[in-house]
Order: sequence, then structure tokens, then C-alpha cells
Amino acid sequence: MDGMLRTFIAIELPAEARDKLVSVLEALKRSGADIKWVEPENIHLSLRFIGDVSPDKAEEIKKLLAGTAAGFKSFELTMKGIGAFPDLSFPKVIWAGVDRGAAESARIAGELEAKLQAIGIAGEERKFHPHITLGRVRSQRNSDKLRKLVETVGFEAGPVIKAGYITLFMSRLTPQGSVYTPLFKAKMAMI
Repeated sequence: MDGMLRTFIAIELPAEARDKLVSVLEALKRSGADIKWVEPENIHLSLRFIGDVSPDKAEEIKKLLAGTAAGFKSFELTMKGIGAFPDLSFPKVIWAGVDRGAAESARIAGELEAKLQAIGIAGEERKFHPHITLGRVRSQRNSDKLRKLVETVGFEAGPVIKAGYITLFMSRLTPQGSVYTPLFKAKMAMI
């Protein structure tokens, strides 16, 4: 797999929004649950995980992103609620929900999915659900405490986020955690 790039497509969040989510993370950490929390600088709204691609395929994806982004107007996002996949009874991923902008995010993700498949990227098995991953559960230790905290943490809105770009990221796994590097930012049409 030498020379391959581990990639995903996302909407970046401004520091103010990430800070709001970090305060939620800090509250949830009090549960003592066994969770690998997302580093603050890595918090984003994923549109599509792609995985390993060649540099040539990454160039194709950049062109696809530019065309896709140009066909969408920039829009506003807000965050609301905390939840878990598949559910709070047996959580595997802890997330913050997307309120305003969820429909736009889903339309962009749907178009990206079709275009990625057309250039030979395997289809996504799961239906797209707009969310911001906060952490991945490693074991069920203290999951009851976590569930109670998730149910009581009142998380609503935070700042209004202006989504104006779709970004292709490279993800590099290190012993300290994932490092995300933007490879290409595709600008959406302005409102």
C-alpha cells in the first residue's frame, strides 16, 4: 500500500464550534467511559470516508469535489443534541447532531456518493446521517454512566457555522492519534 493516501471528505468547523463541542466532551469524560475522544483540531462533519486511494485517484476526487461544490450554495449549519450509534443501549460512536443544514449536508453526501461510485470507489454500506463524531467507544466500561450523562447534557445550537467549502482530507495514523491534512478545498457557490 506504499504511496496510498487514506482519505475522507468533510466540512470543516470553525474554532468556535469546535470549542463548544470540546466543552461537551469534557462533560461526557466525567462518565469514566472507555472512549477514544476525537482531538479538538480533528472535529469535523464527515460527508464520506473513502479510505486508501492512489495519488492519481485523489486527483480525480479533487476534480469531482470541485464540480460538486460548484453546484451547491453555501449554507448555515447548527449543532443540536448528543447521541450514539447504533444507540445509547450499546454505543459504539458518540456524536453531536446537525440541526440546521442537515438536509443540505445529506444532499451533498448523496451526490458525492453517486459520483465516487462512478469513478470506481466502492459504495458506502450505511445510510448517511449528518453528525459530528465526538468519540469511539472501545469497551462498555461505565456505559450506564455515559448514557445518563448523554441524556442529561443539554446541547443545543452553539454558533451558526457557515459551510462554504467541501474538503478532501488525508488521514495519517500515528501512535499519538490521527493527523488530518487538507489536500483540497472545493468552494461552494455563494448565496
